[in-house]
Amino acid sequence: MTARRAPTTAPSLAWRLPGDPPPDEQVRRMIRVDHAGEYGAKRIYAGQLAVLGRGPAGPAIRHMAEQEDRHLAAFERHIVQRRVRPTALLPLWHAAGYALGAATAMMGVKAAMACTAAVEEVIDEHYRAQSAALGDREGALKAEIEEFRAEELEHRDTALQAGATEAPAYPLLSAAIKAASRLAIRIAERV
Repeated sequence: MTARRAPTTAPSLAWRLPGDPPPDEQVRRMIRVDHAGEYGAKRIYAGQLAVLGRGPAGPAIRHMAEQEDRHLAAFERHIVQRRVRPTALLPLWHAAGYALGAATAMMGVKAAMACTAAVEEVIDEHYRAQSAALGDREGALKAEIEEFRAEELEHRDTALQAGATEAPAYPLLSAAIKAASRLAIRIAERV
């Protein structure tokens, strides 16, 4: 008997351990957390625009916000069509996302861009893992996730080009935002 090796990347929906949710539940969790994440991103950009929208960074932030609106609309459709319960924490995401966007924007354009870069780096990891987990299943959903991932990477690159790494206390700010983003993902999958 040959031992089965654990995958070196995110496990596909076909590869499950005892206690793992069935594939349909895993897809529902993906949709729930992606909806919550895109909602949070929309609120972060709303906070940034409230502070920086009339300045030179306004057009870039507005462009990113418009893409996030499109991502959110796609996951809102999935929520309805697949009858997925949204996270119960949307009111928290509403307030926390806006506060994070506005607070970093008040620290200056570079801090707002540091926020964007940190969030988008986590979302890149998250969407990459989801795409790998979907494997050959759910082709349309996987294609959307890949498309949105490419746009999130564009946002990260825009933020880096705008001086994100020059923000005051960048390593600390970035690490804190990444940790909060990863925690939010974990919670939104289940709650």
